[in-house]
Amino acid sequence: MRRRPEQRGFTYIGVLILVALAGVALAGAGELWSTASKRDKEAHLLFVGDEFRRAIGSYYEGSPGAKQFPQKLEDLLEDRRVPIVRRHLRQIYVDPMTGKPEWGFVKFGDRITGVYSMSEDKPLKTANFKPENEEFKGSREYSGWRFVYKPSAVAPMPAAPGAAGSPQSAPVSPAKAP
Repeated sequence: MRRRPEQRGFTYIGVLILVALAGVALAGAGELWSTASKRDKEAHLLFVGDEFRRAIGSYYEGSPGAKQFPQKLEDLLEDRRVPIVRRHLRQIYVDPMTGKPEWGFVKFGDRITGVYSMSEDKPLKTANFKPENEEFKGSREYSGWRFVYKPSAVAPMPAAPGAAGSPQSAPVSPAKAP
């Protein structure tokens, strides 16, 4: 039986519409996956940053004699200032936002008081941080999330950048994980 000429091509148009709808659905799913992935990386950055802050605090508070901050991240892996080696951190973590073992340092003189991500991407999370991370509120980039240990029994650090002993932020070369 022959088809009538006015019915030709409708199946082809139907298949094209289905392919277009499938493409739109896949694009939406990809966008959702990308957002979920970025949220997971943010949560991991908050965890890793808190681990660095905790380790820097442990190093500082466990100082024999005068309290000191570490000079390099490796000092957190093996603290040899006392006869029994202390480990304040199990490993030097990779920055979840960049995928590299590079961290920016917040320094007081030549000592590390905190770390931050080198990523300039805009964060999804801009509010509802834990109290110790409240200063992250409204940050325009991940590098604004500074995980700094602030001793409670010490006078506030000077705010003037460039002054002797003032806090400084400096990018660093890759840290080597053990």
